[in-house]
This record gives sequence, structure tokens and C-alpha cells, in this order.
Amino acid sequence: MKWTMSQLQKYRNKDFSVDEVIRVDEIKEVDQSIREVSPMHIKGRVDISATKVTFHIRIEGYLILPCSRTLVDVKYPVNVETTETFLLGSPEFETDEEVHQVQGEAIDLMPVIREILLLEIPMQVFCEDDQSKDGAPQSGKDWEVIRDEEKQQKVDPRLAGLAKFFEQNDSTKD
Repeated sequence: MKWTMSQLQKYRNKDFSVDEVIRVDEIKEVDQSIREVSPMHIKGRVDISATKVTFHIRIEGYLILPCSRTLVDVKYPVNVETTETFLLGSPEFETDEEVHQVQGEAIDLMPVIREILLLEIPMQVFCEDDQSKDGAPQSGKDWEVIRDEEKQQKVDPRLAGLAKFFEQNDSTKD
């Protein structure tokens, strides 16, 4: 995912598309929580002008991350659309748009793709309930994991008498 300026200038004002499958296993070294990275499919188009090169790309693949509750492997899908602009010269004016400055005589998209993938990692990932049996225990001595559905159905025993009070009040009004 690296192009020299002369390669890109051949496509100035013409259609230039990108459709590659790349490996980005090195992000596992940056974030130790990533257990595996699938090959990422990069697809999109590139707009090339005299002053800038703009990549309109979609990144698709998946990451294997640990479940925040049980530590089992979770397949987390990645499907990101992004627009990345590289300025060929020094910026003539300030913009709110985030742009990249070209270093040397080539544009390397790999550092940008690695950064995007690292930013896509959520704070917490949860596995499906049927997967959780393989992970951490769901109960122990004097404790258990309570799911939201169970929490709503259970009535606190200290408040059970109060619930009966309201039932009696409703029946006396009729």
C-alpha cells in the first residue's frame, strides 16, 4: 500500500481504484489484547490532483478480541469507510480537515490503516451467551452473574411485602 509520487501522477484526473488484501499483524504488538487479525480487504478509489491525493477507502475484515466478561475469543467485525488526504506540498491555509503530510517521494497508506484499526477496537467486547460456557465461570460461592432479564424478573425479597400492599389497594378500589 505504498506508491511513489511518479506512479500516482500518471493517474492524475483519471480513475484509480484500489482493491487489495493486506496483512496487518503488527498491530498485535501495539495492542496486546488483539489475539488475531484477519487479512484486511482494502477497496476504494483515489483522487489525484496537483496539490493533494485523496483516498476514499473501505476496510473490511475482523479482529479476535477477548470477551470482557469471560475472556473467550470474540470475532469482532471491522467495516470502516474513511477518507484520507495527503498534501503534496506545504499547506497554503489552515483547514479543519485532518490531512497527512507526504514524507519523501512516496505515500505509504499502511501507518494510516494501522491507526484506523487500532481506533476501531472497542473498550469492551462481549461474547454471545452460548459461547460464555467455555470461558470464565458464571457463579461461585456466594456470587453469580446476573443477566438483565433475570434482574428485571426478580423481586427484592425485602420489597415483596410492599408489592402485596399495592395489589390489596387495587382490589379495594373496585
